Amino acid sequence: MRPSNRDLDQMREVSIETGVTRHAEGSCMIRMGGTHVLCTASVEERVPPFLRNSGQGWVTAEYGMLPRATHTRGRREAAAGKQSGRTQEIQRLIGRSLRACIDRQAMGERQITVDCDVIQADGGTRCASITGGWVALRLAVDTLMTAGALTSDPILDHVAAVSCGVYAGQPVLDLDYDEDSQAGTDGNFVMTGKGGIVEVQASAEGATFPRATLDELLRLAELGVGQLVGAQATATGRG
Repeated sequence: MRPSNRDLDQMREVSIETGVTRHAEGSCMIRMGGTHVLCTASVEERVPPFLRNSGQGWVTAEYGMLPRATHTRGRREAAAGKQSGRTQEIQRLIGRSLRACIDRQAMGERQITVDCDVIQADGGTRCASITGGWVALRLAVDTLMTAGALTSDPILDHVAAVSCGVYAGQPVLDLDYDEDSQAGTDGNFVMTGKGGIVEVQASAEGATFPRATLDELLRLAELGVGQLVGAQATATGRG
């Protein structure tokens, strides 16, 4: 029995509210159960030095958690003077995931930065950030297209992510904190709307797991990502 009483293949309730900030070219608040993440996409008419005069654009991401997003207050990383290794790893994952869905040549020489700020955490914050980050990116690109700054749509496909793991000996979909903190195996699966795998992060917490378990986790991930892609399409009005 899962702590939330969900079925093994049941997602938490997902909602995506768009247009939640005034100034960003694209924004949304994604809620996956008790995990709430504010995602904003900002367009700049410049690229990093290594891409100057290349004709290609760039998509990058930043990630952070508010001090009381978790059960106890965490210190602001700005106060510590540096980002934690966890934060750096997550924002690189978000950036890689979003770049997998975009034609950077079609972007032109501009950069879109997707900021993912965790308001409340209950497991799966990096997955919610990727899923909501795509929505913010989609809306920012739509803003550019409406303004005539882009002549063709550079977004090739949806990208979404979900966590899967082994809790109490059984593979389950979309772990919340209670499950994640006790999981025997924990994984994050990033996939496109067409079913392509962008990245898989899976590790055993103690005992190893067989190939059959990985196959089942992948099956669950495909099911969950399909539902998230549907939520993205509903939120943006784009299939």
